[in-house]
Amino acid sequence: MKTASLPPVRVAPEFRQELEGVLEDGETLSQFVESAVRSVVEKRKHQAEFVRRGIAAIQDTQRTGAGVPADEMLTRLQTHLDAAKLARAQRG
Repeated sequence: MKTASLPPVRVAPEFRQELEGVLEDGETLSQFVESAVRSVVEKRKHQAEFVRRGIAAIQDTQRTGAGVPADEMLTRLQTHLDAAKLARAQRG
């Protein structure tokens, strides 16, 4: 399979100098750009999957009615938080 090129990116000369200053030994600007692009692609894929799972969970809760009301859950969480703060204060 042939490789493909990414479009060139225009940046201010000051930013290019800053970028070149953070390159690791032996790392090229092209390698850095490819690594950055790969990282963002992975992050966006993970975000999309997170949102997809969240929407599916909401739909499942709405369909089954098995959810916990927000007020009740916030009360439970506050109780846990208060207990943890008290335990920490008692330890010293």
